[in-house]
Amino acid sequence: MRYEDFTGQVQARASLGSRQAAEAAVRATLETVAERVPDGVADHLAAQLPHEAAEPLHRAVAVHEASPHERAEGRVRGEPFDLSVFAGRVAWRAETSEGEALSRAAAVLEVLDAAVDPELMRKLEAALPPDIREVLPSGRAENGERGRQSSTADGRTG
Repeated sequence: MRYEDFTGQVQARASLGSRQAAEAAVRATLETVAERVPDGVADHLAAQLPHEAAEPLHRAVAVHEASPHERAEGRVRGEPFDLSVFAGRVAWRAETSEGEALSRAAAVLEVLDAAVDPELMRKLEAALPPDIREVLPSGRAENGERGRQSSTADGRTG
């Protein structure tokens, strides 16, 4: 996928008014994801993305003081933080509110899901804590499915 296609899809899915806002969302989300996951996962994501989208992943990985071998083996685990910190970092980087940051991050992760190998998305999902996984397309689908099941189970329609 070309970078222009990647950011164009983010712009459309997040209903952003400009390409620059979409690019800021991509950079902010991917850099924050790379800070949270093992370096090996971030490196593999970067390898499957256009150079411009991979750059924030590389930037975050470069901050960790580890050899390429340690990163490839997943020995560099990433910072342990939760959804509120994730939202705060994306918001700060994208210069937006935390609520808007989560909406934009969800759009970025949805496009990412379509752009990379499904096995890699499963590894990304496994590397994230449950609250951040809810921002992933699979996490949103599970929450929506649970919501539909619970509303039909008690007789309400949803």
